Amino acid sequence: MDIRDKVVAITGGASGLGEATARHFLALGARGIVALDRDSARVNAVAAELGDVYLPVACDVGDEHAVHAAIDAGLQRFGRIDVAIAAAAIGGPAKLLGRKGPISMESFNAVLRVNLYGTVHLARSAALAMTRNEPNADGERGVLINIASGAAYEGQIGQIAYSASKAAIVGMTLPLMRELAAHGIRVTTVAPGAFDTPMYEQAPPQVKEGIISMSLFPKRMGKASEFALFAEEIVRNPMHNGRSYRFDAGLYLPAS
Repeated sequence: MDIRDKVVAITGGASGLGEATARHFLALGARGIVALDRDSARVNAVAAELGDVYLPVACDVGDEHAVHAAIDAGLQRFGRIDVAIAAAAIGGPAKLLGRKGPISMESFNAVLRVNLYGTVHLARSAALAMTRNEPNADGERGVLINIASGAAYEGQIGQIAYSASKAAIVGMTLPLMRELAAHGIRVTTVAPGAFDTPMYEQAPPQVKEGIISMSLFPKRMGKASEFALFAEEIVRNPMHNGRSYRFDAGLYLPAS
């Protein structure tokens, strides 16, 4: 799919991987970005910088009605949705049996609500909008890019909620692709390793250094701009469909 003149909806679109991808796609000639982010100050600040091509929507992606309203707002502003990227996520570290007792189900549910339910909320509303697009020569109407994590495969101690949410995203990739293929909508999942984004801002330096030491090459954290390049490749190349891709410099997460 040619990115020029296309409209991209991105959850977590005002920071980290989502913001980098929004900026990159606009530089490639996208018609507009629908940026969903819970940080209203940040999403509005990015909008003030980028202008009318960047529609800021401050919302909780765990709220299905808020996400649907955001997609509707995007349709009203830009007329279509061509690509949807589910980049919003939270960590919520907690052990099953912590110092204060078993994991709080409230905190467990909070992680799934944003990471898993937020991904489904975006997919259901964006895919519905995509079915109304005129297909290109291949019959293609849209692309969904979901974001998992290396933790979907090698979850670390204290990551049971995060790993469960990301593994579920990997698990639903194939059935989503099989269903949406009939509508000309492609579905992929990217499982990044350690990227230098706000999610890692609170991590102690020794944790970052430990993760970097486990990367084979290059021995550093990924850059959000590098994720944006891979998202571009997925959108441009129609053979990307139904697969979950590890994107991690050969990183395998240690147990802790």
